[in-house]
Amino acid sequence: MQLPRDPSNVAHALTAAFPTRLAGAGGTVLAVMPKARIAPMMPFEVEVQGETVAIPSRIYNEEPGVGSDGHLSGTQQVILHCLYSRHHDGRVRQRHLERVVASGEPWVVPFVMQLAGEHVLEIIEAIDRGLPGLADPGSPQRRAYGEFIARNPAFFARTERRVVSYWSCYYR
Repeated sequence: MQLPRDPSNVAHALTAAFPTRLAGAGGTVLAVMPKARIAPMMPFEVEVQGETVAIPSRIYNEEPGVGSDGHLSGTQQVILHCLYSRHHDGRVRQRHLERVVASGEPWVVPFVMQLAGEHVLEIIEAIDRGLPGLADPGSPQRRAYGEFIARNPAFFARTERRVVSYWSCYYR
């Protein structure tokens, strides 16, 4: 998938965060998301199962009203939570991360990995709680994250540097 050439095309910028096979589900999700006054910021590209996706660093959409996502399928709800894991408010990011961190979908992995590189201790703790099998050799979680890391070594190296830097600066 290509990065959106027209930054005003918000719908494309958000659907580009997922494999093309999810485009229909993504469109349904966008319909329940309130419009943002600010476009999604600085997407980062990663490879997910052989396809390049462009995930926004931040989104500025308000959260949907209570119950407005009730008609979404399970996959659509995961897409919604992944997008809001990129929200500009850390509490919103954490709340939505907690809903998807344990997902077995390979396209969820980069959303979780990106959050690991941010300096929010509560989010790191939520990731730790949500991925208890990550340290177990042969576990599905370890395979999914290992495959993602193998396909995205530069992204992993940058994330690792951020984690070390933030930890050194704020928690040492």
